[in-house]
Amino acid sequence: MMKDPDRGRARRVTEAMLQMKKFDIARLEQAYAGDGTPRL
Repeated sequence: MMKDPDRGRARRVTEAMLQMKKFDIARLEQAYAGDGTPRL
């Protein structure tokens, strides 16, 4: 996710991750998808 060539996706994942005390994979996937739905 962090190395995605789409800078918008990488930025959303980074911003979501910086707000977490523990990593929430589902939430990171939602940020990556950009549409609020988790990627499974």
